[in-house]
Amino acid sequence: MKIKFYLLPFFLLMLGSTVAYAQDLKDLRVRPDTTINENKEGQALNVKNINVPIPKLDLEVNYWKHWSKIGINFNQAAFSENWKLGGINSWAIMGLIWHKSDYTKNNFNFTTEIDLKYGKIRNEGQLAKPNNDRVFWDNKLSYKLSKSWAIYTSFTFESQFDSRYTYAKGADGQDSITGVVSAFMSPGYFTESLGLEYKPDNTFSLRFGTGTARQTIILDERIKPRSAEAYFQRYGVYPNPKDPTKGTGEKYGVEEGKNFKNELAFQLTANLDRNLTKNLNLKARYNLFADYEDMNDPAHRLDATFSAKVTSLINVSLSGTMLYDSAMDGAVQWNQALAVGLLLNLPK
Repeated sequence: MKIKFYLLPFFLLMLGSTVAYAQDLKDLRVRPDTTINENKEGQALNVKNINVPIPKLDLEVNYWKHWSKIGINFNQAAFSENWKLGGINSWAIMGLIWHKSDYTKNNFNFTTEIDLKYGKIRNEGQLAKPNNDRVFWDNKLSYKLSKSWAIYTSFTFESQFDSRYTYAKGADGQDSITGVVSAFMSPGYFTESLGLEYKPDNTFSLRFGTGTARQTIILDERIKPRSAEAYFQRYGVYPNPKDPTKGTGEKYGVEEGKNFKNELAFQLTANLDRNLTKNLNLKARYNLFADYEDMNDPAHRLDATFSAKVTSLINVSLSGTMLYDSAMDGAVQWNQALAVGLLLNLPK
């Protein structure tokens, strides 16, 4: 109680100071001016327009798309001289170049595709022979009429690089050439077509070439069809000794004594290029060519290739061709090839 008594004067002094300070602040308070300014004139703000420079972007739309493939396949087998279980020394090599360019702007589309293949195989005791040989170039210009239909015109060239021969075994058991079957531009085909195209997506198209013309050309003098007399003047013998009046006959539809033939026909062309899985692709092309003078005997050709991507460079392919053309042969022709090699895709 004695301690509390001593603190009482201190608290009373603090309270008196606070009341005096509050009284001083009250005297300093200023009342707000509530009068209204009747001066309505004022100076407008001087706002200056500023043009902000916008950099010009040099952008151009590229309507072109390009794809390329370059590949090489090589196979080789070797056996010792005392090998008893069968087999023969051999080697085979094949190269391919494929390129496609596509230009699309509004309803117009132009596509060009080139497919080049050439390979050779050589077995011990035999001459080296072509095992794959093709030159193919297709160009198409189209105008879209609807989502899936377009009118088109196209130009196609087909031939081969090397000569294909007939062979016979000589007295020493080695191969010898007895004749030539085909060569570059012998035959060569030029095809111009006009019609409608059905293309529901980018992997499939079907062309109906109601107005199609094809020129068959034979430039190699060894293959040119000749009459019996013309053949005798060139080679000194008759092509058919049993009948000296009989010539070589037609070759690839070209008549004797000529090296050119033109046909007007209906053409049906189907193209498929589709990825079945991430690393498996199927590419196929079917072509039907029916001469308007003989619609009952059309020519058919089907090319198909399965490609499996093992790595970014290693590729396995299974390809084949079925062909029927009575101007070449009365039966169906076919070939098949299985290859493992390097394949470079651009763009990757």
